[in-house]
Amino acid sequence: MNVIKRNSTEVSFDITKIIAAITKANESIAESIRMTPVQIRRIAESVELACQKLDRAPSVEEIQDLVEYQIMAHGAFEVAKSYITYRYTRSLIRKSNTTDDKILTLIECNNEEAKQENSNKNPTVNSVQRDYMAGEVSRDITSRLLLPPEIVEAHNAGIIHFHDTDYYAQHMHNCDLVDLEDMLQNGTVISGTLIEKPHSFSTACNIATQIIAQVASNQYGGQSISLTHLAPFVDVSRKKLRRSVEQELRDIGATVSEDKLREVVETRLLEEIRRGVQTIQYQVVTLLTTNGQAPFVTVFMYLGETRDPQTKHDLALIIEEVLKQRYEGVKNEAGVWITPAFPKLIYVLEEDNVRPGTPYYYLTELSAKCTARRMVPDYISEKKMLELKVDKNGNGNCYPCMGCRSFLTPYVDPKTGKPKYYGRFNQGVVTINLPDVALTSEGNIEKFWKIFDERLELCHQALLCRHERLKGTLSDAAPILWQYGACARLKKGEPIDSLLYGGYSTISLGYAGLYECVKYMTGKSHTDPAATPFALEIMEIMNAACRRWKAEHNIDFSLYGTPLESTTYKFAKCLQKRFGVIEGITDKGYITNSYHVHVSEEIDAFTKLKFEAQFQHLSPGGAISYVEVPDMQNNLEAVLQVMRFIYDNIIYAELNTKSDYCQVCGWDGEIQIAEEDGKLIWKCPQCGNTDQDKMNVARRTCGYIGTQFWNQGRTQEIRDRVLHL
Repeated sequence: MNVIKRNSTEVSFDITKIIAAITKANESIAESIRMTPVQIRRIAESVELACQKLDRAPSVEEIQDLVEYQIMAHGAFEVAKSYITYRYTRSLIRKSNTTDDKILTLIECNNEEAKQENSNKNPTVNSVQRDYMAGEVSRDITSRLLLPPEIVEAHNAGIIHFHDTDYYAQHMHNCDLVDLEDMLQNGTVISGTLIEKPHSFSTACNIATQIIAQVASNQYGGQSISLTHLAPFVDVSRKKLRRSVEQELRDIGATVSEDKLREVVETRLLEEIRRGVQTIQYQVVTLLTTNGQAPFVTVFMYLGETRDPQTKHDLALIIEEVLKQRYEGVKNEAGVWITPAFPKLIYVLEEDNVRPGTPYYYLTELSAKCTARRMVPDYISEKKMLELKVDKNGNGNCYPCMGCRSFLTPYVDPKTGKPKYYGRFNQGVVTINLPDVALTSEGNIEKFWKIFDERLELCHQALLCRHERLKGTLSDAAPILWQYGACARLKKGEPIDSLLYGGYSTISLGYAGLYECVKYMTGKSHTDPAATPFALEIMEIMNAACRRWKAEHNIDFSLYGTPLESTTYKFAKCLQKRFGVIEGITDKGYITNSYHVHVSEEIDAFTKLKFEAQFQHLSPGGAISYVEVPDMQNNLEAVLQVMRFIYDNIIYAELNTKSDYCQVCGWDGEIQIAEEDGKLIWKCPQCGNTDQDKMNVARRTCGYIGTQFWNQGRTQEIRDRVLHL
């Protein structure tokens, strides 16, 4: 069993250190009231047993809390007093150099918490270390200077989570829908260089990747682009290629039929589309932004977004090539084809592609094949979006999320009277820990609603801090975003304030652990018909709070199903520290994402999606549902059935499969999770390899695919997942 030290490094559990600490406190008091060595040994053994029951690596602070509890349980109150006094004195000394210690452990690559904070960041790389070092400084400044003490205290206690404190010191926002159409059609500026409208599809793709990199370096969340904005440049290339072929024929004095000429042009055009798509795929995978990772970018594929038949035809050509290349994958350093994390792909299911016999069903079949092998694309239902995302004009809208799951709310531009989505963004997220509300209430329903209101108000104040941090930001802070079209075309020196109000941007109230909250209060899973109404009531009250805040501030507060990558582990540890280990509630190293059915609950794919659809609708600020499936490459009809069910029942969903490779023995099946010395590790079932640097593991944990491994809480959650098909 390992222990997580205060600087986030891991060491082996050593019971003698506990005995020594208690003995020291014991010797500081009068001999007549001291404990015996046997009593001290029993206390230490009780602490060791309690740590083992956590089923994860405990922190030093948690161990010390257990020591205090056990000393007092033995009635040795004077010893406990001495022990607590010593802890307090040491904590005052540590406060002066905690940030320094964390930064030093980052540089030396022995900070376990940082290693597993982000499943798409490699903490041994200099650029990632630099970002993490800056993040530690930002967290320190944020907690000491920028946020009110009550919010810092609630965040540290896991009562709420104030997201992305490592970026809060800067005036940066969360995520956005890049207005690629404006930037390509009207030109943009990148690093002081004017980029004019491209004259070919391949050039447009190259410019798009540069825009993606620039945007990613100026915000901290996900971004999305639409292939529809690239589609018009296919015909630009077609005409350019036709002129080239005609010139070649004139040069050699040859003539061909119109059909043959068109065939030659289309053949060359397909090759250019292949190269352009390859540019996007390989550039995104190999780019490192200023925060040391590939851009968190999503590519949106929606045939219904086009305005004319020619562009729709050309968009279909692009989508087909994107799916083919993603199905193939990318080569790792050993030259083996593996699943890349980015770009994330979203395919829109619509009337002309969702069923056999429809014009673009061949693309849907290709999507199913790609999903079965590479976990993407994910699926948006045009039918459900048009039904549920209705703007003030009374029209339904279908549009992409910003990155993995954050959705904008319907918006009509007051200047044009038309809906607008591209160029909009999210200001940030604060998440409420729902199980903590339930546990604090001790199961008393009246007390629950009172605490719930208090915690929501705490989130309200924290979200206003996020808003105020952005307010007054000048467009010069990120020209690519605010001056050159990604989000706006403001003047130099102009504040971005006009974009923060009136619904143009959103700000998100996140929530986590609905399952555990309901289970504690009712004794049942929220899937139980007797408990579902209570779960829905919680959702309705959070939505009502967002509406109330929106009316008060003219800021578009929106309820968001938090993905909880590393925070799931933090919340779980905080709950165990505050309330102990409660079976079925706090006995895991994770809590459940947003409204999801618990990962271990037996439920079929269709029932799960149908059940979660009602909660997804109540998460207008963003959410995604998933079904866990085995290898489906030889059962594509089942994949297609799930896709058709998504189309009819839920806005946004994905299928999770496995895509692994062992570099030692060549195993390309599922890499297993095993437990050794109290720690969960990844292990090849064929050769026993446990070296993470010699295996490729891809799992979806929070919308995006992760490839750099996860903390112990999330790893336990992955291990506990049951199949839904």
